[in-house]
Amino acid sequence: MRYAELPLPPSHLGHVAAVWTASVPADGPAWVEQEAVPDGCIELIARHGGRSVWRREQPDLFATGLATATAKLRLGAGSRFTGLKLWPWTWHLLGGAPCSGFTDDWIGIERSSPLAALMEDGPEAIVARLTECLGATGPPALGAALLEESTVEAVARRMGLSHRRLQRLFARDFGMPPSSYLRLLRLKNALAGVREHSTLADAAAAEGYADQAHMAREFRSLAGLPPSAARTRAKGPFV
Repeated sequence: MRYAELPLPPSHLGHVAAVWTASVPADGPAWVEQEAVPDGCIELIARHGGRSVWRREQPDLFATGLATATAKLRLGAGSRFTGLKLWPWTWHLLGGAPCSGFTDDWIGIERSSPLAALMEDGPEAIVARLTECLGATGPPALGAALLEESTVEAVARRMGLSHRRLQRLFARDFGMPPSSYLRLLRLKNALAGVREHSTLADAAAAEGYADQAHMAREFRSLAGLPPSAARTRAKGPFV
């Protein structure tokens, strides 16, 4: 599978994790099996050709929810995709359905939806439309705290919320505890880190794991493979 991400303007930071394209060769096997690692994002995906299956056959425009485990995908020969990887707070800002309602699943997007208009034309057009929608507004305080802090205690302190109130907010808006969400963000960063750092120990230290063994346990638990395999196989979130 071919996978590529577009450069994003600084104004999108804190709102958008990636705009990407992916394709499966038309002259290969009828179906390709691929796994996507959870990363704390909602993905708005347009399929321009071929077929795709996760849990069930998918339409040509859909959104995948927050994942707590690796998603096992089947992609048809010749399938082509454009994806918009949004942080949950931006998904809600753009009018998306409560992400707590489709954890580890996907929902179809109607062509009449404003979300569908974002995905028209190519990836460069998506970036331009996002600029129109988001303007110069930065992420909300909770979004900034989650991307910049590494512990639930630090997020709660920064937000001026009790731990119990933060838990209730997450149950309503995210469908999972804040500790689980921060765990996904750490894995997302570590997946990139194992490819960027010279050693796995350096990657573990950079992402705040207790040691390399701790990172390996998290990879096996959430991604279903060891960091060494992710280092050689990963293409973006796909392994």
